[in-house]
Amino acid sequence: MRVFVTGATGFVGSAVVQELLDAGYEVLGLARSAAAAESLAATGAAVHRGSLEDSDSLRRGAEAADGVIHTAFIHDFSKFAQNCEIDRQAIEAIGSVLEGSQRPLLVTSGVALLAQGRVATEDDGPVPVSDSYPRSSEVTATALAARGVLASVVRLAPSVHGRGDHGFVPHLIRVAREKGVSAYIGDGLNRWPAVHRRDAARAFRLALERRAAGAKYHAIDEPGIAFREIAQAIGRGLDVPVVALAPEAAAAHFGWFARFAMIDAAASSQRTREVLGWQPTQPGLLDDIDAAGYFESAA
Repeated sequence: MRVFVTGATGFVGSAVVQELLDAGYEVLGLARSAAAAESLAATGAAVHRGSLEDSDSLRRGAEAADGVIHTAFIHDFSKFAQNCEIDRQAIEAIGSVLEGSQRPLLVTSGVALLAQGRVATEDDGPVPVSDSYPRSSEVTATALAARGVLASVVRLAPSVHGRGDHGFVPHLIRVAREKGVSAYIGDGLNRWPAVHRRDAARAFRLALERRAAGAKYHAIDEPGIAFREIAQAIGRGLDVPVVALAPEAAAAHFGWFARFAMIDAAASSQRTREVLGWQPTQPGLLDDIDAAGYFESAA
């Protein structure tokens, strides 16, 4: 089976590529630049030059494959709405090729905003698209499934961790370095799910093999780590004080990240584990913060 992977050189996508290759799949990876193409070819994957903005390249990649895993997203939050529209168009382009076939499509989503204050499950519907949350990847995948595409969704934890992480935890480490303290808000008991990138990659492979339409899977190892514990791990790693902030002080400290630092986003993966036979085996987030080079990479 040949799988077309977008975001093939990204933090999650590169782990997906390696997982597929290790399982004996052929991989065709999307590469925007010559450097990305070289990096991808070194893994043993085939290279497909193109980009999320180039719908024709995406259609050609999907046409050349027996299934597609879409992990790519342009992570520029200053142009979030624009990048969400690029993502929607990319998913539509891929889906147009797969419609009416038995070739599966996996689309990447997240759990962070599904169920504030309670444990989100696979039964929860997608976050409604709005001006405040314009990302429509999951809504688009659901619409494709209704049109006869074997489209399903893998929802990731807000912290997908491991060596080379450049997401939320490294950002928190940079803020703690700049401010001289590692902070949480209020009592710090708001919960963050987490998963190691290699465990997440295995969830993608298992979901691809199941070939379901309209399914929602949660790539979640730890359902909810108290944000205070994350701040404490960062404080230990940097040898800086750990402090509690009043909610009204959050914006001044965290900037654009303040909204995320207050999210209570616990999520279950019980059904995903049962349906896919998926069991995470990699280190948890707090152990990884201590051992996976986070304080070197965030320097």
